[in-house]
Amino acid sequence: MADQAFVTLATNDNYAKGAMVLGKSLRNHKTSKKLVVLIGPHVSEPSRAVLGRIYDEVRLVDVLDSGDTAHLAMMKRPDLGVTFTKLNCWTLTHYSKCVFMDADTLVVSNIDELFDREELSAAPDPGWPDCFNSGVFVFRPSNETYGKLLQHCTEHGSFDGGDQGVLNSFFSDWATADIRKHLPFIYNMSSIAIYTYLPAFKQYGANAKVVHFLGKTKPWSYMYDPKLKVMRGDVQEAATHPGFLLEWWTLYSSCVVPMLHQEYGDQPFHSGCEDLPPQSEHAPPSISSAERKQRWEQGQADYMGIDSFDSIEKKLAVFLK
Repeated sequence: MADQAFVTLATNDNYAKGAMVLGKSLRNHKTSKKLVVLIGPHVSEPSRAVLGRIYDEVRLVDVLDSGDTAHLAMMKRPDLGVTFTKLNCWTLTHYSKCVFMDADTLVVSNIDELFDREELSAAPDPGWPDCFNSGVFVFRPSNETYGKLLQHCTEHGSFDGGDQGVLNSFFSDWATADIRKHLPFIYNMSSIAIYTYLPAFKQYGANAKVVHFLGKTKPWSYMYDPKLKVMRGDVQEAATHPGFLLEWWTLYSSCVVPMLHQEYGDQPFHSGCEDLPPQSEHAPPSISSAERKQRWEQGQADYMGIDSFDSIEKKLAVFLK
């Protein structure tokens, strides 16, 4: 299947790290498809070199300087710059079918069966299930579709300011036309949803195939100690199951960081992996029950600490006894 490919996008070095881990996770789970990464001009040369060792094709895309139809569209809607960049995936017409995956996703099982689906197949968004989440979707590259998408962007913009709003508006019949284009949630399991419906995660989470680290805090936003296998960071902003985060960091530290060191050579760079001081020095201050309740209501639970899945399960077990 040389004419089928997984496609992702990295606009800077941080998202390039995500793309590296995504590519390695696809390789580790024995995909038979090609791997393609679209990169922006702000991705450094060492990062490009590492991506080139993981992906079959590294393609530079920069709609701001392209001079083509995307450039003309940008003049009318400069607010949609990143969206226009992502839509470049439809220009990969040397492939007959592709699966786009955001760089903040992680594959935990082989997903080649997605290529049995048709355009536009995607999983529902946990925030509004009548919309699909554009972090994982099946599509057919087409210059005609690309042109129509750019025109749609120019005329209608995006209701959420990004690519998801544009794509849901363009493929507006996704929710009603063909249930076969609704991917099961396990192909795009958002880390946020784990904590909004814990019983379902407990029932179906073991079948997850793709984890999507939604939210402002990405896996590469943390620090990691490879020796102790512990992460540190702002746990109040974390919105994911620690096990998946640890899986991301284990793959990144063992497979990606050595390649980055080789490419950077003597140049300094921030890998995020280092020996960390004892946890007590970084432990968040204790909070009152009222403040903890308020943080829960604001969606700021301590998912890595006292409000972790394991802690909640233990508390429920005590209560039920």
